[in-house]
Amino acid sequence: MQDSNAEPFVNWFRHTSPYINAHRGRTFVIHLDGEALRCDGLHELIADLALLNSLGVRLVITFGARPQMQQELQRRGLDWHEHQGRLLVDAERLEALTACIGTLRIELEARLSMGLANSPMHGAGLRVMSGNLITARPLGIRDGVDMHFSGEVRRIQVKSIQALLDQGSMVLLPPLGYSATGEAFDLDAEEVATAAAIHLGAEKLLLLGDEEGLKDESGRLIRDLTPRDAELLLPQLQQQPTLQRHLQAACQACRRGVARAHLLSYRRNGALLQDLFTREGDGTMITQQRYETLRQARIEDVAGLLALLRPLEETGVLVRRSRELLEAEIERFTVIDLDGAIIGCAALYPYPDQRQAELACVVVDPDYRHGQRGDQLLDSIQKQAQAAGIHQLFVLTTHTAHWFLERGFVPARVEHLPAARQALYNWQRNSRVFCKNI
Repeated sequence: MQDSNAEPFVNWFRHTSPYINAHRGRTFVIHLDGEALRCDGLHELIADLALLNSLGVRLVITFGARPQMQQELQRRGLDWHEHQGRLLVDAERLEALTACIGTLRIELEARLSMGLANSPMHGAGLRVMSGNLITARPLGIRDGVDMHFSGEVRRIQVKSIQALLDQGSMVLLPPLGYSATGEAFDLDAEEVATAAAIHLGAEKLLLLGDEEGLKDESGRLIRDLTPRDAELLLPQLQQQPTLQRHLQAACQACRRGVARAHLLSYRRNGALLQDLFTREGDGTMITQQRYETLRQARIEDVAGLLALLRPLEETGVLVRRSRELLEAEIERFTVIDLDGAIIGCAALYPYPDQRQAELACVVVDPDYRHGQRGDQLLDSIQKQAQAAGIHQLFVLTTHTAHWFLERGFVPARVEHLPAARQALYNWQRNSRVFCKNI
């Protein structure tokens, strides 16, 4: 079979098959920030939504309108005044906001209805449904301030939305709700997205803002976090209010039953597809559940281990191991398997006569160094050692002394090692020795 220029696409498409099958029939709530609705890439984003719908994903779309509402109020000579993080909406402002949100809803429905030839939407035949699907109630008086027509979600019309999804329709939920008394209320867009995801039992809540996700102190993207770990970052996002709101929504959704929430950027062309149909994903995922396993290494993991260890071997952090050596010692390794990819490992080399064991090759992929995976590996190795009657772990390191010190290891000397290990000590590397009684 001859190679062709289409080979990368063909290989990628083949690898998407498990994800297509996994997502078919699932409910996803996708939230578009107000800025996303006026970005240059909106056309491509709409096409991606159409693609998801055609693949059998049940889509509920929510959207924000903050920049558009600010512009409309300014045009009418009305100021923007907030209390406790919510816009104060009197009758005059409500009229402006409903007009603004109505216009956005119509524009979205029109874009989702496009079907021109030679366009990604050709033949899609999407049905987009909206309506009075959210029951709202007024916020009332908060700290002595009457919030007027600023409201909160009281009820999501789950049966009605499910019926529309069953018919193959895409459901659009604007940030407006209606009360039993016939009044309309301005709603927090992220609250609408969160409530919809929770009450519909959505598999995913995907929030598209201007940031591609959370980043650590060095600017590296954080791939995934639990709600507990993510909430610790909220105070650091005071200068990124949209990301802060999205993170709060993601954490709340996951704590109340949504399997996964994703923080993505509408600026990245194809971010939705990258996140949903590749193993690496895109942006930051918040989840209570880990779709990764910590297990004993198998012979088929050797290629993944080589890829994980090679960068550190090339920089001298680790001693180089050949494929043959890894194959021979594979039973010594514990790995973290993320959807088929090896993203972490550690090895245990026991010296039973001395009741000692070496902890070696503690490595976590740089993209996944949040979430205590190194600690999980260390804990697993310690339990294995204890089960084997080992009383002391030792480690040799040239670069990560502080990490081990923070976890109960103490400095030791080469002569504290088992005689067999002393004979293998590389004096040229001059690794530091640390021990820990277990």
